Amino acid sequence: MNAKLLPRPSRATASTSRTGQSGPSAGISAGIDLALALIEDDLGAEIARAVARELVVYHRRPGGQSQFSSLLEMDPPSSRISQALVYAREHLHEELGVERLAEVACLSRRQFDRAFAAETGQTLAKAVEKLRVETARLRVEDGGESLEAIARAGFTDPERMRRAFLRVYGQPPQAIRRAGQGGRARQGVALAA
Repeated sequence: MNAKLLPRPSRATASTSRTGQSGPSAGISAGIDLALALIEDDLGAEIARAVARELVVYHRRPGGQSQFSSLLEMDPPSSRISQALVYAREHLHEELGVERLAEVACLSRRQFDRAFAAETGQTLAKAVEKLRVETARLRVEDGGESLEAIARAGFTDPERMRRAFLRVYGQPPQAIRRAGQGGRARQGVALAA
């Protein structure tokens, strides 16, 4: 391998010696994203997904977004269903009915229902609920917003969000927030020691 030093870029980037293309490398997650992209280029998407599963990260993270295990779990083979999932992820605060996502996927409602279930192993309603709950969980754990504000971004009200958390995680958002705050407090004590 014949590597040469490049001038320091103005933004944090890394380039592959094979292609010369740059990718983001500001932080650990961006480095993992870059490594997974290289694995996919060299060994294929299936092996990259297996590595991502082993690392418990999303194989191809949407730009600027955190990792969402449901997206990894639902990685459909067709671009139409993938496109619908990306659209759903970007519009979780809106009404996401079958008709709307079928239109995004350029399929009839009936075709979309069948293809979505066959490719993801679940109904659209369950998939959207998982995406909403995982997104809300990150915000709940962060602790910077009220549960009411978080619930308005996709659940309509706090009670619906609470029921969804119970179905998916077996505990309400308040318990997850308390656990997250306890972990930060323990981490602060460890850092102070």
